[in-house]
Amino acid sequence: MTGWYLSNTVLIQSTLTTLLLALSIQVPLRAGVFSFAGVGCFGIGGYTAAIAMTRLGLDTWGAILLGTALAGLLCFVLGLVIQRLTGLYLGMATVAFTLIVAVVATNGGQLTGGASGIFGALGSLTTGQIALVVLVVVALLALSEKGGMGRRVDTVREDPELASALGINVGRYRQASFLVSGLIGGLAGGITTLLRSTITPAEVNFHLVVLALTVIIVGGSGSWLGALIGSVILVWMPTVLGFVSAWEDIVYGVLVALAAVFLPGGVLGLGTETYRRARARGRGGRRGGDLAAERAEAPPAPPAAQQPSASAVPARGGLS
Repeated sequence: MTGWYLSNTVLIQSTLTTLLLALSIQVPLRAGVFSFAGVGCFGIGGYTAAIAMTRLGLDTWGAILLGTALAGLLCFVLGLVIQRLTGLYLGMATVAFTLIVAVVATNGGQLTGGASGIFGALGSLTTGQIALVVLVVVALLALSEKGGMGRRVDTVREDPELASALGINVGRYRQASFLVSGLIGGLAGGITTLLRSTITPAEVNFHLVVLALTVIIVGGSGSWLGALIGSVILVWMPTVLGFVSAWEDIVYGVLVALAAVFLPGGVLGLGTETYRRARARGRGGRRGGDLAAERAEAPPAPPAAQQPSASAVPARGGLS
């Protein structure tokens, strides 16, 4: 077990950081906000952490926290600016935000390293520390999916008008989704950058949007568990299937197409639906068996009392 862990440490770390990136997209989607701003915040968090470590001399977690906070703040401001946009227009605006981050990084001069990026920002991160951070994030998101909070978020996503009629501040929930998305995206970018010790504008581009969206579509957008399933599939697939590495983009495209057609709820949705059907069948089988047992144990019904026939009843008012 130890040998397997040591030989797959990079893949495990990549799975955890990919999960964070996917969660930065899954959170707003679950609230009904078609936003990819979390990918742009990935770049903001990564560049800020690298600059803080190489230029300001901050330690690993200080640099990551600074990048996370700045990304969350900028994403929240972005949400305020484009709050009137919905649907496809909102998605395009957030994709443009991600591309703007890449352009700014390319033309940032000495601060961002230009097209070459920043090198030498190597943090002292361990897999256990990353797993602990991811576990805290997942636990908080899991709590938000339960109880009253979860029902309110689902109502905001499914029927904003009904949510407003029930007294739910739809705008506040959508703005909160931008804030959480930015924080998680910045955290993912900071951790990833300090693990690799480098970040370039090429790493913060449209391909990250495709990766995050593929993870969500394949795994399922309804819960953090779908993001985890998708992250495991996409990170480990090139290793399990050796030929995939040469056809990675094509395989990803086929997976997205198949999942969109045959698995609208992702792998998580398929598993949930299968479990519900099996449970319903089990209940139906037990209920039918219980009824049969009750009928078998019930005593036979007593014979009905015989009624006198019409001919035996004497006629009234007639002559004898």
